[in-house]
Amino acid sequence: MPSDTAPVAVVTGANKGIGREVVRRLAERGFVVHLGSRDQQRGRAAEGVLRADGLDVRFLHLDVTDETSVALAAKRVADETGPLRVLVNNAGIGLAEQAPSQTSAEQVRHVYDTNVFGVVTVTNAFLPLLRRADSARIVNVSSSLGSLAAAAANEDPSGVFPPGRFPTLLAYGTSKAALNAVTLTYANELRGTNILVNAVSPGFVATDINGHNGVLDVEQGARIPVLLATLDDDGPTATFLGEDGTPGGQVLPW
Repeated sequence: MPSDTAPVAVVTGANKGIGREVVRRLAERGFVVHLGSRDQQRGRAAEGVLRADGLDVRFLHLDVTDETSVALAAKRVADETGPLRVLVNNAGIGLAEQAPSQTSAEQVRHVYDTNVFGVVTVTNAFLPLLRRADSARIVNVSSSLGSLAAAAANEDPSGVFPPGRFPTLLAYGTSKAALNAVTLTYANELRGTNILVNAVSPGFVATDINGHNGVLDVEQGARIPVLLATLDDDGPTATFLGEDGTPGGQVLPW
């Protein structure tokens, strides 16, 4: 197990899929990782699996849509492990593809509550702990479907969908576009500090959010989030990277 001086990370939405794999990889690098999950049973089960592998992973009850839950989670991390080196805002939800004109405002509001407002709530709650670290990283898990440039061109920059085919995901796509804007605003506020803030599109990964129809596995999907979480101090901020198999990932258009 890592010592008390080990770097500390928090990953939201981490009881399964990409989030759990990010937790695993950070823990394998020597981090103490708080595995955020709103479902206590699933969160504790994921914790048990990873701790059985000798990793210092700690279940953290965290519902990003509940300000009280987030505040209590931040207090627990502060009390238990102190300064925070890495925050990965991974929790996210989506809807099946449907015409924008058939998507209700309530559906959009529901998705934004997790994908946008939840990130703001969590980031603000944990920012004091990130400021206490010698250097820190915020990684927001976005999507190439949040690229406004790609949407305007009606082209998918990830190459998953054929030319002239940009999915019409009003709730999910625009929530990720908003998340990209959120990423840039925090990156700009924190320029010149020890905190780097970046967005990542993990690629079309087979997870629950797409009915496991993705073409990448979670190991591939976790690669770029972990890369951004472990950047050197001279690494970039305000970037949007995607998984294309190259060492540094693909710079995606905002």
